Parts: sequence; structure tokens; C-alpha cells
Amino acid sequence: MSTTISTNPRTSTEIPSLLQLIWLASPALPVGGFSYSEGLESAIDHGLVHDEESCTQWLLDQLLLTQARGDLAVMAQAVPAWQAMDAERLQALNAWVLATRETSEMRLQTEQMGRSLLDWLRNLQQAQPSALKCLATLPPTYPMAYALALSLIDTSLEQALLAYAFAWAENMTQTALKAVPLGQSSGQRMLAALARTVPEAVQTAQSLDDDTRQAFSPMLAILSSRHETQYSRLFRS
Repeated sequence: MSTTISTNPRTSTEIPSLLQLIWLASPALPVGGFSYSEGLESAIDHGLVHDEESCTQWLLDQLLLTQARGDLAVMAQAVPAWQAMDAERLQALNAWVLATRETSEMRLQTEQMGRSLLDWLRNLQQAQPSALKCLATLPPTYPMAYALALSLIDTSLEQALLAYAFAWAENMTQTALKAVPLGQSSGQRMLAALARTVPEAVQTAQSLDDDTRQAFSPMLAILSSRHETQYSRLFRS
């Protein structure tokens, strides 16, 4: 008996939706997220985060207070806007994302990662040229570029947002391991705590609209601004 293995490459549309979500959530996604600490390194420098317990609480707060109410909420609205190719709505959502970046560091991160994800989409030819052109002219922020990538996957909005939230949680856990520093066992316990909270964050994000979506996190903005002049830094500012 012989087995025939096809050598014909599958197109992106033939890749199962679960694998596409895993791909987007992978830390190997070439967007440079690993180079930013999103205020965590500054929080460590100021003694607000110093061990596993304090770091876990910091990241849980960030997940529920900034990600759930801000980026996840805007993506919950951006995914259907991309599917409908509502350019006016996409521009308004992108402008909101930029307005929530209260420091040059935060704006640098969302713009650089947005451009990198746009290049990734172009390279894989996963989106229609009209969508790529629309994203390029926004100009792209990371939540809007990620929302476009999610809109191409045949999955529910909840599953799409769960993938993004877990990707964020995994990246921030890796950041903590380097910066606190912490061991791998601590990292896995932190990631477990974040994973248990991700569904709540996604549920919150889906319940918000233009009037209730927000990004009010003054301490995070202060720490981000201080990070620029921090004496010693592992992460980009």
C-alpha cells in the first residue's frame, strides 16, 4: 500500500480558520511587538511591579482597563466595518485609536506595528487590493490592521477577539519574564491568570459602543512618558 502526499501549496483561504487564528496570535508574527513593554518596564523601575504577584495584578488591570475598554472594543467594531468595507467608519475608528495614544512611545508602537502587519498582509496576498489600499491610507494603526486580518477569517467575532487578547497576554508575559525578571514557572502562572480573564475582557469589549468605549489610563500614560528618559531600558521608547 502506498500513500500519496500532495505537494500543491494550499492558498490562505484553504488554511483552516483555527490555524489562521493561531498564526495571527503567534509571537512569531513579524510585527515587532516584543520590542515594547507598554509601560511595564517603567512600572518596574518605579517599584510598582517587583514580583510575580504584583506583575500579575498589573497585567490583569491593563487587560481589563485598557485593552477591553479600548483596543479590543474598537476592534469589535472594526472587524465588521472591514467586512462591509465602510471606509468612513474605518477612518473614524482609526482616528480614535490615534487619539488614545497619549505619548510618542504609544503612538510609535501602534503605527510601526500597523505598518508591519500591513506589509505582512501584502506579502501573503490575503486581502483584496482595495482593502490594503484603504488600510495604507488611514494610515494604519495596529488594532485596525489586526482587525482587517481577522475579518478575512471565517470565524466568530468572539473567537477573533479571543485570539488577539491571548496574543497580547502572551507577549506581555514574555516582557515580564525579561524585565522583572521572572522564571518560566511564574510566567506560566501569570499567563494562566490572564487566559482565565480574557473571556471577560472580550465580553466587555463587545458590549461597548462609541459612547462607552474609552482609553482612560492616566498612570499608564505617565509611566510611558517617563520611560523615554529612563536610565536603563530593555524595551523600545
